[in-house]
Amino acid sequence: MRIFPILAAIAVSAFMYMAIFEREALLNTLGFNGAPPPSEDTTSLSHVADQSLVKVVVQRSQAKQLDSAIVVRGQTAAARQVAVQAETSAIVISPPLRKGARVAEGETLCKLDLGTRDAQQKEAVARHAEAESRVPEAEARVEEAQARLDETLIKLNAAEKLGEGGFSSQTTLASAEAAVAAARANLSSAQAGLSAARSGIQSADAAVAMANAEIDRLTLKAPFAGLLESDTAELGSLLQKGSICAQVIQLDLIKLVGFVPETEVDHVSLGAPARARLATGDRQLQGKVSFISRASDPSTRTFRIEIDVQNTDLSIRDGQTAEIVIASEGVDAHLLPQSALTLNDEGALGVRLIDDADVVNFAPVELIRDTAEGVWVKGLPQEANVIVLGQEYVTAGVTVIPTYREAIQ
Repeated sequence: MRIFPILAAIAVSAFMYMAIFEREALLNTLGFNGAPPPSEDTTSLSHVADQSLVKVVVQRSQAKQLDSAIVVRGQTAAARQVAVQAETSAIVISPPLRKGARVAEGETLCKLDLGTRDAQQKEAVARHAEAESRVPEAEARVEEAQARLDETLIKLNAAEKLGEGGFSSQTTLASAEAAVAAARANLSSAQAGLSAARSGIQSADAAVAMANAEIDRLTLKAPFAGLLESDTAELGSLLQKGSICAQVIQLDLIKLVGFVPETEVDHVSLGAPARARLATGDRQLQGKVSFISRASDPSTRTFRIEIDVQNTDLSIRDGQTAEIVIASEGVDAHLLPQSALTLNDEGALGVRLIDDADVVNFAPVELIRDTAEGVWVKGLPQEANVIVLGQEYVTAGVTVIPTYREAIQ
């Protein structure tokens, strides 16, 4: 007879009896005397509550010192550009120089025909010599008139003394006085003649200077070293007063010219570093602010600024479009994905943050710079947990389930 199956059946029957009719005693015996497990209803409600919270992606952002900059559109401009114009009328007698040629300061661009100017200059010199020769003659007349005056004064003195003693008549005394007056008038006339002679010298000097200047105007020279932007006047052509001989441009120093809005002009200072990128996009230019206008453009309310840039190889041309970035005082800013920006119900631009309790808050921001890596904004605390994914599905005061990711480097 097999006894083991019978014993097993008895044991199972006893366990089932205890589990059904004496459950509490069995649990106490086995040591399971704690709180009852949660009911199925409680578990279900907790699961539903977790499912109702929105899951978002959060970036832990740390503020960084950003070199703030003002971006303006502008163009390049030559440091100097001038149209060399004729100051007299004459025929060009020099062969032309072709545009694009380099010229040195003082180099002859156009030479004009002398004509009768040489004769006029010689005539002015001769008149100057004639005027100088009249001065000694006038000086001699002054000396002669002075001597006659001295003589008449002596005769008058003698006549007065003789008259006091009764040895001279009143007629003689009157005649002596008249002679003195005539001598004085003659002296004044001689002195006036001397002054006129000296004035004649000055007039002759001016005539000589004018004749020399007229001859000098026949040679038109480059006012500074640079490039010819046009051909010089053709050989044999007539240049009237004011006609252009050539256009000279200086490019070894280039100016970047832009216009800054009145809201940002106070952030620009003389000597501030600046950089620019030309429309060709093949190079970056570096320079410093050299001029800030004190008067705005009346139509746009913008202020002209200029930046000096070295251009020793003359590769930068006049009039090229440039995007100018002017450095200003740095600010604390956060680098965030552009998609993190959103609007609140009032239309304010900002981002949504979460606090330590995972509750959503809205923070307005100010956009500073847009780059390929993201946007730089200010207005946030030094450390901020910014929702970068899912921010459009939550509002302020809502609790979320965050998933954190690394900040943009």
